[in-house]
Amino acid sequence: MSRYARLAFTAAVRAMQVEQGSRPAHRAELGAGVGLEPDPLGERERAFIAARDGCYLASVGETGWPYVQFRGGPPGFVHVLDDRTLGYADVRGNRQYITGGNLRGDPRVALFFMDYATRTRLKLFGRASVRGLDEDPRLTARLDAPRAGGRVERLVLIDVEAHDWNCPKHIPHRYSEADLARTHARLDALEAENAALRARLTARGEPPPR
Repeated sequence: MSRYARLAFTAAVRAMQVEQGSRPAHRAELGAGVGLEPDPLGERERAFIAARDGCYLASVGETGWPYVQFRGGPPGFVHVLDDRTLGYADVRGNRQYITGGNLRGDPRVALFFMDYATRTRLKLFGRASVRGLDEDPRLTARLDAPRAGGRVERLVLIDVEAHDWNCPKHIPHRYSEADLARTHARLDALEAENAALRARLTARGEPPPR
């Protein structure tokens, strides 16, 4: 059983999987020590996170209610510091500080990194900690770019506990401005190639392709 499954598949979850007939699909061979240590981030996970321009982050408050916020910025604003640690510069938002306050009572967080264009989702469990900007100037400088615009108030580090990839089912196709710009650029290039080919054929006296 993976580390992610050990954390997510509680007794109640496993009971419901049995009730709904999906438990065999989630059963995995349990080797010695498998899933007991935090999952390291592999090359695929590191590259995927570094390419994202946003993520969903969930925390839990003292009332027991979860809170989800969207964190956005330029691709790579969530920095992969090593194979077990993420970090980002926390920029001032609406000044409710719900996530920041929640982390003071419970450091556990869950993150979704989404690529809607390819319908790909990376789920991650971790433990977040907050650092002051003056605590580690080198770290502050490292997380300062790229980052979301605005005033940086603190640094957030996330020690990765576990991660898992989701199937694309029910993830809608959506495209960012950057995705559309690349598509338009490719179409423009193809149209230019087609026009050049037609011009060469016309100069030779050959009929252009239809």
